[in-house]
Amino acid sequence: MSVTPESKIKNSESKIAKVLVTGSNGFVGKNLCSVLRTMEGVQLNEFDITNFPVDLERMLSDADVVVHLAGVNRPKNKQEFMTGNAGLTESICSFLGRSGNPAKIVLASSIQAECDNPYGQSKFQAEETIREYAENSGAIAVVYRFKNLFGKWCRPNYNSVTATFCHNIAHGLPISVSDPSKVIELTYIDDVVNALVREILDDESQAQQGFFFAPELTGYPISLGELADLITSFRKSRETLEMPGFDSFLIKALYATYLSYLDGEEFAYPLTIRSDERGCLAEMMKSRTFGQIFVSRTKPGITRGNHYHHTKTEKFMVVEGEAVIRFRRIDSDEIIEHRVSGQEFKVVDIPPGYTHHITNTGQGELVTLFWASEMFNPERPDTYFMTV
Repeated sequence: MSVTPESKIKNSESKIAKVLVTGSNGFVGKNLCSVLRTMEGVQLNEFDITNFPVDLERMLSDADVVVHLAGVNRPKNKQEFMTGNAGLTESICSFLGRSGNPAKIVLASSIQAECDNPYGQSKFQAEETIREYAENSGAIAVVYRFKNLFGKWCRPNYNSVTATFCHNIAHGLPISVSDPSKVIELTYIDDVVNALVREILDDESQAQQGFFFAPELTGYPISLGELADLITSFRKSRETLEMPGFDSFLIKALYATYLSYLDGEEFAYPLTIRSDERGCLAEMMKSRTFGQIFVSRTKPGITRGNHYHHTKTEKFMVVEGEAVIRFRRIDSDEIIEHRVSGQEFKVVDIPPGYTHHITNTGQGELVTLFWASEMFNPERPDTYFMTV
């Protein structure tokens, strides 16, 4: 993944960059502006559909950088493609030319600009307009041809299959997969925002002149079937408790995106609690690569454990109460003791080959967080009873 813009946020020694973002209330605009508003070296102006042409001209008059994100991709009629994409771009470049302000322009285009369809033609025309602007004014003009963007705040059931899958699956609605084997290449919104922030803050680029295409951003190929199955598994994970492998950045980004489509009342969900005379226990999450995490409440004087493992390892951490954890290697009589308390958050490792137990030595309930190196498998539990 590309580097985050935070490393460039504190640039108080540089001059203030006056930045205009068009389409500021769109998917990319919302994400970009949320970052720019936090940056000390940026004076931000936002233009969207609720503004008037006079607002645009006022913002353009002293802009150092124009990040042009506004556009049309789902018009009521095909003519709106040209007016909303090529036409608005022409108005921006025309005003900058007349005002004598050679602001840098960063244009959000699309890979559809290579296609012979009304949307693609309008995007290509917008690219050509800023090319002419750069040639005539000596300004810098950069084009990003984005493809299959996804991330938080993207509008579902519009033009993003990822947003539609996330929204519908999160709300228990059906999805349609026309061709499960079709591979698409996704681009994550944070990569887009980071690239645009670099364009705004990159002083070295000011030495360049003219028009150019930005390098392609990192793409993440995935088939539609895999995408649908993966997002479906996110919803099911609340029941199975099994989490995906977060060693893949794409999965991390997709999971974050999926969660952003939950309604507020759906943020929380209950766990299955198993209770007996000792107290209660609940599993929290599982992973085929990470193992599982669970939590227990134990009554005063009660002991849990008295078993050992050959390969499975565990970690215990008391978060409330007082306890003693005892060990004995299964071929030895020596007993090892560790006294623990919720006041110190000490983690105790449970090595294989040691029978072990934990006893509540306090006056109140003992709350303990457990981690096991593998998910519990009833057919191969690797757990053998033996008193310490």
